[in-house]
Amino acid sequence: MLASLRIMLSTPSGGFTYTGSEGDRAIFPGGYLVNTIDYVTISNAGNATDFGDMTITRYSPTSTSNGGLDRGVTAGGETGSAKTNVIDYVTISNTGNSTDFGDLTLARASLGSTSNFVEDTGVFFAGNTHTNVNNIDKITISTTANATDFGDMSQNVKEVSATSNGQNDRGVVSGGTASGNVSRIEYVTISSAGNTQLFGDLTLARYATGSTSNGANERGVIGGGHTSGASNTIDYITISNTGNATDFGDLTRSVHTHDATSNATNQRGLFAGGQESSGSNTIDYITINSAGNATDFGDLTSSRNNISATSNAGKRKVFN
Repeated sequence: MLASLRIMLSTPSGGFTYTGSEGDRAIFPGGYLVNTIDYVTISNAGNATDFGDMTITRYSPTSTSNGGLDRGVTAGGETGSAKTNVIDYVTISNTGNSTDFGDLTLARASLGSTSNFVEDTGVFFAGNTHTNVNNIDKITISTTANATDFGDMSQNVKEVSATSNGQNDRGVVSGGTASGNVSRIEYVTISSAGNTQLFGDLTLARYATGSTSNGANERGVIGGGHTSGASNTIDYITISNTGNATDFGDLTRSVHTHDATSNATNQRGLFAGGQESSGSNTIDYITINSAGNATDFGDLTSSRNNISATSNAGKRKVFN
């Protein structure tokens, strides 16, 4: 059931409320040598529909959003001939082509991202220029501009994925490949620039996973990835409590270079696209607060790997 509870919070400027229904639209930008953006309604299983196009064709970008404030951003990626620093944005509830937002501090692909939802800060982790990097960038999602430096990860790494507990302000970034496959999970406080700290370890060292969460309900899930081959493993963590991940269940397929998103407190998480024996159009779903195996949701408009995902989950912030 969609939530409409109004939560009052006090600020020196007179306060604000979080109000309205949770957003329920997921978008899936990019993929290998396409500029396609697809969308679905997360609570209704079915096939994806065309949303529009990115400003440039690219794969291995990353996407995040400011939740109920309804802006999705897609950053970085590989054009086929070069890495890019481009950041695009869309209004998630309105289909159409993306618009230029600004630039990352470095042109790079295979990075991860998350945000503190309607608190409006997006962070972009690590990636690959021509070598792996440890850079973390930040933006204010509602304000178009170039990204600025946030801090550093503990190592130079690519093919990471990230999620957060929303307005509770913790972002976690996991897995990847450095000198080998990475099991490490690290975290930041999204509203406070600085370097990552150790959170724990995944159940399997792997890269090119997909991560999402049930927002302020504090469960993060990390699915799929590449070990010595594609994996179907789903792990979970409690985002507010550091520690190692626990087995959640399995995806319907072994896959990597896919991505994940959710409708946050409505508890449904999606894992879309990726690489199996070839590019995949499959979308799986889980109920994030109930450990178990994934179920088929539907299909993307085309098979593609190195995709990204985000949604407009999260209450709207209304200032008094």
